[in-house]
Amino acid sequence: MSGPTASPRKTAPQPTALTVHQQSKVLEVGFSDGKVFRIPFELMRIYSPSAEVQGHGPGQEVLQTGKRDVGLVSLEQVGNYAVQPLFSDGHNSGIFSWEYLYFLGSQQDELWQQYEQRLQAAGADRDAPMSTASGSACGSHHH
Repeated sequence: MSGPTASPRKTAPQPTALTVHQQSKVLEVGFSDGKVFRIPFELMRIYSPSAEVQGHGPGQEVLQTGKRDVGLVSLEQVGNYAVQPLFSDGHNSGIFSWEYLYFLGSQQDELWQQYEQRLQAAGADRDAPMSTASGSACGSHHH
């Protein structure tokens, strides 16, 4: 019964190794097809698949800035299909499926370009702190 025609659907490559590199701030993912991607935490953070980042529809994406130094506090496995990272800025609502990690890894050059274009279009700086809805400046000191 388990002939070659049993599963025509090509399954996505599965990760064979996940290594968190805290010093260089990259997640190294080795896949079953032999590819190894080094995905920067910053890229994972700005392209987090969570609603908080992606919005609830096209054009509602929230441009993420100031994430260059974001760290990865922990990486929880979700079932056998995804991981849920906890970032040092407290963001933890993104669930990264294996397919999505593969997408981030294989497309990172294009993704960085898109990010740069979105920053330019918004007149934002990559290292600018995230603006809060209340508009309170974090830099003000009250004595």
